[in-house]
Amino acid sequence: MANSDPGSVPGTAGDYNTTIIEEFRATGGRVGGPWAGTTMILIHHVGAKSGIERVSPLACSPQGAGRFAIVASNGGSPTHPDWYYNLKANPRIRVEAGVQTLWARAEELDDDARAGLWPKLVAEAPALSEFQARTRRQIPVFMLTTEEPA
Repeated sequence: MANSDPGSVPGTAGDYNTTIIEEFRATGGRVGGPWAGTTMILIHHVGAKSGIERVSPLACSPQGAGRFAIVASNGGSPTHPDWYYNLKANPRIRVEAGVQTLWARAEELDDDARAGLWPKLVAEAPALSEFQARTRRQIPVFMLTTEEPA
C-alpha cells in the first residue's frame, strides 16, 4: 500500500489509505471491504528524505511475543513501497495494533530468516505468491518487534 498523509488527493492511493486508516481507528483495528478478515496495523514511519512522519495501513502476520511480520510486496511492483526505504533509514517506529499504540523496531529479515517464514506468510495470504511471481526483486519481509518507549 502506498503511504498516506493528511493532504491526500481524492481518488489517489493516499486517499484510499486515508479511508482505511479512518475505518481502522473507528472500529478498533478492523477493516472491511477487500481487507475484511485481514489482520491490519498502522505504521507511523519517518520519511528517509523528507523527515516527515507518514502513516501506512499494512496487512501483518502476528508472530507472538509482541512481533509482527510485514511484507514489502507493493502488489508485485518492480519497486519497493516507499515505506520500505523509510524503515531502513529510521527503523524505530510506532505501530497501531487494534486500540493500542506501541513502539517497535523494524528489521528486514535476512535471506535465511525470510525463507523460513515465507511459506507461512504465503499460506496466510496466497496473493503473496502471485506478487512474488510478478517481479524480479525478492520481496522483503520485516519483523517488527515491540519495545518500551524511549
